[in-house]
Amino acid sequence: MTMTSGSLYEFAFRGFLAEAALDKAGRIRRQIPEEFDPELARRLGIELLDEEAVQATRAMAVVYAAIAAFEVSARKLVAAVLLEAVGEKWWEQGVSENIRRRAESRRTEEQKVKWHGQRGDSLLDYTDLGDLAKMIRNNWQHFEPHLRSLEWASAILDVVERSRNVIMHSSPLSREDIERVGINIRDWVKQVGG
Repeated sequence: MTMTSGSLYEFAFRGFLAEAALDKAGRIRRQIPEEFDPELARRLGIELLDEEAVQATRAMAVVYAAIAAFEVSARKLVAAVLLEAVGEKWWEQGVSENIRRRAESRRTEEQKVKWHGQRGDSLLDYTDLGDLAKMIRNNWQHFEPHLRSLEWASAILDVVERSRNVIMHSSPLSREDIERVGINIRDWVKQVGG
């Protein structure tokens, strides 16, 4: 079916009339919260979701961003320290077989789903924050110059991972939990950098 300019005009005009009728009938047009990138929000269809649920998660968006950036920072630190100390084969020589096997299994599973993007190129991207703590513990002699203490680093990674898991499973953090995450991230950044 080909549309002539007249039928195209008719089609578009009917669309405008339908929109006007919906508005006149009391349709509620949801607004995209200002904190969200409007283009991304539209692509996600956020205006179609339950408004209360979207509003409840708005505050958590910034918490998620902070935790995600912290994770990237912690992974970069682990990779940089082990690369410098152990060399190019740091993954094989500086990471336990159990962590390597689990990361490889996760990557293999993700590679089976070819239509979806993956976590990253490095096997380190397939580890948990708890795995980073184990890598630091198993290579403490290399991390000691960078971190206050092994217990300190493990505690920060544990607190942030605990909060990360709550957010990633669609639950909000309490004000106290948010403040705790913030204190730990600030302490980490002051000690090792961002």
